[in-house]
Amino acid sequence: MNILVCISQVPDTTTKIFVGPDGKSMAAQGVKFILNPYDEFTIEEGLRLKEKFGGTVTALTVGADTSKDVLRTALAMGADAAILVKDDVRADSFTVASSIVEAAKELAPDVVLFGRQSIDFDSFQTSALVAEMLEWPSIHIVSKLEIDGTTVKAECDTEGGKEVVETSLPCVISTQKGLNDPRYPKLPDIMKAKSKPITERAATTAASRVETISMTLPDTKRLHKILGESDADIDELVRLLHEEAKMI
Repeated sequence: MNILVCISQVPDTTTKIFVGPDGKSMAAQGVKFILNPYDEFTIEEGLRLKEKFGGTVTALTVGADTSKDVLRTALAMGADAAILVKDDVRADSFTVASSIVEAAKELAPDVVLFGRQSIDFDSFQTSALVAEMLEWPSIHIVSKLEIDGTTVKAECDTEGGKEVVETSLPCVISTQKGLNDPRYPKLPDIMKAKSKPITERAATTAASRVETISMTLPDTKRLHKILGESDADIDELVRLLHEEAKMI
């Protein structure tokens, strides 16, 4: 089985974020970057499919040279090959998906795996866009997966319950926490991964469809008001939500 695992590099959730001088992007100085947490389940599932059916696991990411770190992690976990699609600009989901599709058409995978979403942009779009561009079926937020021949049966998390769907290979799947328990790479594998080759390729020429106009940090100078349970307090809360917060 030819398995393509798509991963991304994101800021650590404990890192303090500042807006860059252009007012449109994050200041990268002092920011610690990590493998997107949902992608740990993606890599693990790709490796389990390889162990069950044979074949190869190729890890791919779209980003700058610093993104090679997450590819090294995938290699240390057991991926057979790694591809960096060079894109120094933080492109939108459409452009990222276009780059992945170009690579996928050349690699001809049986299945393309994603984490359910990246924790930085949280757009939750890339896997669906890739499936649409490839004209393949897609299954999202998968917490249980069974593949028998070319038949795919998956259990997906939905609001308030579970959904069981069935499709066939080739297809695109986005993984969810609970699908598996990701393995931790051993020190010898981490050391070996540092010398393994990473293939580089150019990003797509597709133009971004989303433009960041401005970026600001949340306002921390908020006035906190504590109200009681009386009718007057309730009326005051409604007034504040309507006149000041503009929420109703």
